[in-house]
Amino acid sequence: MGSSILHGFIVLEGLDGAGTTTQVRLLCDRLEREERAHHGSYEPTDGPVGRLIRQVLARKVDALPFTVAMLFAADRHEHVNGPDGIVERAARGELVISDRYLFSSLAYQSIECGIRRVLELNEDFPLPELLVFLDTPVAVSQARLDRRVSRELYDESGFQARVREGYLQAIEHFEGTGMRVLMLDGDRTPEQIHETIWTETARLPIHKV
Repeated sequence: MGSSILHGFIVLEGLDGAGTTTQVRLLCDRLEREERAHHGSYEPTDGPVGRLIRQVLARKVDALPFTVAMLFAADRHEHVNGPDGIVERAARGELVISDRYLFSSLAYQSIECGIRRVLELNEDFPLPELLVFLDTPVAVSQARLDRRVSRELYDESGFQARVREGYLQAIEHFEGTGMRVLMLDGDRTPEQIHETIWTETARLPIHKV
């Protein structure tokens, strides 16, 4: 599954509240200051399928677990292969940074659907050159979620503990593919985490704007 590496593609993953969105923002801000060609994105996307997924996560639309898994895969297909998608942007020299990708599907949807079915849905997607996993303790992530206005479908602490195990299983599955994996303690300050991510990012060939 997904054995091909897409150069110029970075993914950040972690539990809900792990800090991935903050780190994508900090990295994009740094690349902007350095005048490097880049693009920040996220899943679910803002496309039609992504908007439907967000309604499911907000409990405004009901869907069976495997339906949700298929929706994520469909949204990802557009994200990767659509106009101005990940593949197209990377091909023209942009460094693409995504807040979540197929590893989220493997960590979340596999709990109810089984990892084999979710792997099959995502087998044609390329792997990033660098995967950053923010291993933030469940208690810390939950405390951050408590500061939000509302909770989403998968936010409960017991489920999140299982999600962490799903992430570790997914990362293990891709050992030997050539994808670089950076495991970071998500309980450090955002600035400390960013500097470590930047050190790894700077190793990649990044084009000037």
